[in-house]
Amino acid sequence: MLKEFKEFAMRGNVVDMAVGIIIGAAFGTIVKSLVSDVIMPPVGLLLGGVDFSNLFFVIREGTISGPFDSLKQAQEAGAVTLNYGVFLDTVVSFLIVAWAIFILIKGMNKMKKKEAEVPAEATTKECPYCFNTISIKATRCPACTSSLT
Repeated sequence: MLKEFKEFAMRGNVVDMAVGIIIGAAFGTIVKSLVSDVIMPPVGLLLGGVDFSNLFFVIREGTISGPFDSLKQAQEAGAVTLNYGVFLDTVVSFLIVAWAIFILIKGMNKMKKKEAEVPAEATTKECPYCFNTISIKATRCPACTSSLT
């Protein structure tokens, strides 16, 4: 059973898929940092100093009553919160990942299209005298016996 699993795991497409998943997870981490640390702070500054990671509604008070200055403070007090700022960060992250995947797939499709457009090497030609289709290697037409140069 272990031998069969090893054969399955070492097939090319399984290894390729594993590499893709690992790279995808790393890419997701990079995009999350890009959104949280690079994109959202200037956007929040442009919108009047809003920190998106601290945008929340208190649904139910915790052991300590609010108002709370930060999401962390509300969660430590045991309050039930609706964290729409974190959700906005996640949506922006998703849009960036979706855009990157779209660009990647678009590039792959373009490369596939170029491969498909390359015409196959001709194997036949037309006799200039009788217009029959003959082999490209022919030196004489089998239909009209004309000499081909």
